[in-house]
Amino acid sequence: MGISFRQSVSLAAMALVLASCGVGNYGPRPGGVAPASQEIKWGRNQNPPPAKVAGLQSWLAGFRSQGRAAGISDQTMDLAFRDVVYNPEVVKRSQNQAEFKKSLWEYLENAVSEKRQNNGRAALAQYGGVLSRVEAAYGVDKEVVTAVWGMESTYGERRGDLPLVEALSTLSYEGYRGDFFRSQLIAALKILQSGDIDPGHMTGSWAGAMGHTQFIPTTYLAYAVDFTGDGRRDIWSNDPSDSLASTANYLAKSGWQRGLPAAVEVTLPAGFDMGLAGKGKKRSVAEWQSLGVRQANARPLPPAGTTTELITPGGRTGAAFLITRNFHAILRYNNADSYALAVSHLSDRLKGYPGLANPWPSDHPGLRLESRKQIQELLTRRGFDTQGVDGNMGSNTANAIRAYQQSRGLPVTGEPSADLLAQLRQG
Repeated sequence: MGISFRQSVSLAAMALVLASCGVGNYGPRPGGVAPASQEIKWGRNQNPPPAKVAGLQSWLAGFRSQGRAAGISDQTMDLAFRDVVYNPEVVKRSQNQAEFKKSLWEYLENAVSEKRQNNGRAALAQYGGVLSRVEAAYGVDKEVVTAVWGMESTYGERRGDLPLVEALSTLSYEGYRGDFFRSQLIAALKILQSGDIDPGHMTGSWAGAMGHTQFIPTTYLAYAVDFTGDGRRDIWSNDPSDSLASTANYLAKSGWQRGLPAAVEVTLPAGFDMGLAGKGKKRSVAEWQSLGVRQANARPLPPAGTTTELITPGGRTGAAFLITRNFHAILRYNNADSYALAVSHLSDRLKGYPGLANPWPSDHPGLRLESRKQIQELLTRRGFDTQGVDGNMGSNTANAIRAYQQSRGLPVTGEPSADLLAQLRQG
């Protein structure tokens, strides 16, 4: 998605604008998804309160001055807002996001399922020519671009079903996430004004992501490209060419290095100092090898001089990975280690590499959000600052856990667990 909005969630679905121009291939999509002319009405027959209907129209009238200040013409806003109504489905979806309940390995099992691998191979076969040209142009492996495509929209099957301008207008009116959705609405209007698409086909998710690889409007403006050369940066049509190239462009400009893997599974020697693991603790591959870190399967390690970091999401006995700058490039797309690992591993499977050599620990249950937040709160209270209490078990929390464990003479793993939470509660 070239997103940067979602921190732990993959960029939401959004897409499609303007059939009246007769531009692009906007017929029925793979998987029997209805065309945009049908989707755009989704969620409008719920009889929203008249006060909400009138309130949104009043808000839109007031918003026009912000639009003009951003360079949006009245003509563009007239077209964009002409059919906009208060959409209660957008609000419903924004308020009913499922709490993360799965462990990392459960997430990866779903993300890199046999079905997704098989569909990815089919997508590579169907669009191999386009993907090879994209790889040559931007230096990003075609399998990585395909993996992002699979993660974001199931290879184009799930591109979104809500009218984008309407969704962003409804959320902006409700004040949801403050300035964020207003900035996305401004960006969406700029896209319309550029002529790349029109309001009738610009549909997507409640959160504002669009097209095959789920770009939010601001990311589209910064990274979308016209790869087909037809004069439009078209990420909405059934032809994924512009979307795939835009994704590669996003990763390339996020620091992607040609020919370098994002993450490689490794094995750790007995007695390995787990305090050496964690993002920010950089060593060359050669240095890790001198400490006994070894290649886990047929996937070769990066060159010996490559700067890497070691992450151990499965703890001492689970799968461990050396990650490179390309892992961080994927994090720019979606700032969640689980997502970056999924893209890396799925792309490796599409390249023909085997699955993980080390199993995930079966006795390591995932923690619910409130438990994860309590771990962060208790660590910070005891002087091990996690830099926030949000339930996101990132590198700051892992470093705090390691410091706590070291101070108590415990095995240094850096991983959250029920046992850790119990120890923290005891003081």
